[in-house]
Amino acid sequence: MNIQMNSITRRTVLKNAPLAAGSMALLASAPQMLRAESLATAPGIQLYTFWKELAEDVPGTLAKLSAIGYKSVESAGLVGKTATEFRKALDDAGLKCPSSHLFLPPNVTAHQYFESIRILGSDYAVPSVLLNPASPIKSAEDYMRLIAALTQDDFKKMAAELNTMAAQARSFGLQFAYHNHNIEFRKWSDGATAYDILMSETDPSLVKIELDCGWADLAGHPAPELFKKFPGRFRMLHIKDFVPVAHPSFTLGAKSNPEWTKLGKGHIDYRAILAAAPAVGVEQIFVEQEPPYTKFTALEAAKAGYDYLRSIG
Repeated sequence: MNIQMNSITRRTVLKNAPLAAGSMALLASAPQMLRAESLATAPGIQLYTFWKELAEDVPGTLAKLSAIGYKSVESAGLVGKTATEFRKALDDAGLKCPSSHLFLPPNVTAHQYFESIRILGSDYAVPSVLLNPASPIKSAEDYMRLIAALTQDDFKKMAAELNTMAAQARSFGLQFAYHNHNIEFRKWSDGATAYDILMSETDPSLVKIELDCGWADLAGHPAPELFKKFPGRFRMLHIKDFVPVAHPSFTLGAKSNPEWTKLGKGHIDYRAILAAAPAVGVEQIFVEQEPPYTKFTALEAAKAGYDYLRSIG
């Protein structure tokens, strides 16, 4: 009797082993699958997309984003408002601001900078390339020229400054994160890139990463490649797309930028990116559209991005 029972049990187990293994694998991956779905179904939007519109009408623009379905935004400056005024406009529109891109002018202290971010209700403080505050910047062309002239030593100094700022952010209860463009991926003669320098010389416990998938892809480094190379560093993604280009680009400017498209109309496989993102620590994604707009409006781009991500989620 025992022999028969054991035999039946063994046969049953062997017969159903593939099903059982598949079920266990599905159960094990379920939390990650759910997180991937939530990234796509609850996207935020980067307010740089609406810089011109916000300058004209903050409450009306935020209300339109809320009406599309967005529940969160990422700031890109305060368009002449105080942090308190901008926070009230966000609250009135029913929007959260978990991450902030604010600028640090020469006359603003680190305390004022981080306090403004905290007033907005953000958890993350995010800069991109840091330039000397005394640099003579009177136009976008000046900014591009200064960035193009940065050396390896400049980026090493920048990494040290990012560590210092990140430690200050932590004292305010904030997490610091760095946002890339494409210029960080150009190679010097020794094969190194600015991105490699920033990733190796910033403290992983202090400086996290907001990966701009569009700019990185334009430079020939798609998000899944970077996820594998730098696991555990990423916390947020910028989601944008463009028409395919013949060669990677490492410069910023109207003449070198690609033709940006609405999400779902370009070539980047965001379904694969969002499936892989939770495993490397990504918590939030932000739709971003690069102006100027010639074929559609900022609001049309925001609606298309929201609908596209919901469709793949």
